[in-house]
Amino acid sequence: MDRLEGLTSTLASEINAVEQRKKRPADAQAKFEYAIHHLLKDCWLGIHISPVYECGIHKRSNWYSETPRYRDPNLTFKQTMAAYEGLQALGMVCQTKGGYLDRDTGKSDVTKYNVTEKLKHLLEAIQGDPFKDIKPDLDKESILLRDRVNERRVVIEYDDNDHTQSMRKNLRTINACLARHWPDLELTDDEYVQLQLRLIGDKNKSPVDFSKRILTRIFSNGSFEQGGRFYRAWWHNVPSDLRKHITINGKRTCEYDYSQLNPHMIYFNASKDMGSEDAYDRIFDGEHRDIVKEAFNAMMQAPSELNHKPEDLDLTGVPFKWKTLRQAILDAHKPIADRFFRGEGNHLQYIDSCMAERLMLHYANDDHPVLPVHDSFIMHYAFGEMGELEEQMRKAFYEQFKKDIPIKGEIGQIRPSTFEGRDWNDLSFKQQVYGAPEYSLWNRRNI
Repeated sequence: MDRLEGLTSTLASEINAVEQRKKRPADAQAKFEYAIHHLLKDCWLGIHISPVYECGIHKRSNWYSETPRYRDPNLTFKQTMAAYEGLQALGMVCQTKGGYLDRDTGKSDVTKYNVTEKLKHLLEAIQGDPFKDIKPDLDKESILLRDRVNERRVVIEYDDNDHTQSMRKNLRTINACLARHWPDLELTDDEYVQLQLRLIGDKNKSPVDFSKRILTRIFSNGSFEQGGRFYRAWWHNVPSDLRKHITINGKRTCEYDYSQLNPHMIYFNASKDMGSEDAYDRIFDGEHRDIVKEAFNAMMQAPSELNHKPEDLDLTGVPFKWKTLRQAILDAHKPIADRFFRGEGNHLQYIDSCMAERLMLHYANDDHPVLPVHDSFIMHYAFGEMGELEEQMRKAFYEQFKKDIPIKGEIGQIRPSTFEGRDWNDLSFKQQVYGAPEYSLWNRRNI
């Protein structure tokens, strides 16, 4: 049952009454109410994400008509704007920031708005949890192709073929498996609030929206052999230090990842021996491993010499400049020095995405969900304790390169609670059902 239908119908009637216009034709009215429902869904999710969360709306008319493969045909510019302006007129939403497009830098953002107390009160009266009640759309286009057009990275149209149809079919199988299960993040209520504020304040992240639990595969540079990694699930925004608290169906998980995946792939593709020393620790004696790793990947991604520091690389407080770091990496990796600055990074991502697809599909066919985070994979902890996940990862890599690679793993933590040390019979029925009060949000979603 759609829990927003009643509110949608009520607000559509109220907007019609204040618009002072002729009655819409039936098709236009249906699209108008669809747009109201779409906006209300975003608002309902927003008030559960964070009190300071801002919803977004596209106010550029072409967005609704260009690249129709990626657009919802029922969501039109004219009726979406009418719905948005109508909700503003009723005092349900309040615009906070205008959208913009900087043609010099290619940066842009959509218009942002907040839910007013008036609408919040109406949404809070709806029974249920939008994270669980808003179901993933398995029919939405899941294979995206991007390219740079006029210095902007945009999605582009493409012709389907056997390859794209096969990828879409495989991803639907994987997503259907994910949709049947419930991945979550076991945090206390206070920790959840702080995490959402932390993510809202990070321009490169989005807050956790548990309704986003299926994957989109995104290719780049106008090629289906560039990029291809899996994105847009909520766990991609969780900081690495908190991923050990991810649960699946209320159970703790494990996370395994390939050790130094890009260096291994580059050396194996070049038929070179990387040696036993860590690919990143061999620069500056391992003192700045994270920075070295980021720089290494940027040099592999860049299509040209990269004589200037990458914009996203922060060298604040380190005792060297970009040129010194760049040369140190080249010196430490002389056997593959000719592979840098050729834009191979996106093709390497395609290779590792194909390994990820095989791994996830293997488990999805047996209804075991796998949560990918690029070159790492999260599953129910038993798959780690039994060595099953590690074995399948090794198999996927060996099928691609006919070589072995080290794999690292971690079993998720059991969180402490105020119920620790208490006898089950000492707990009330409510406590037994809903769990420790400091985890009330997590407990409610996992009942």
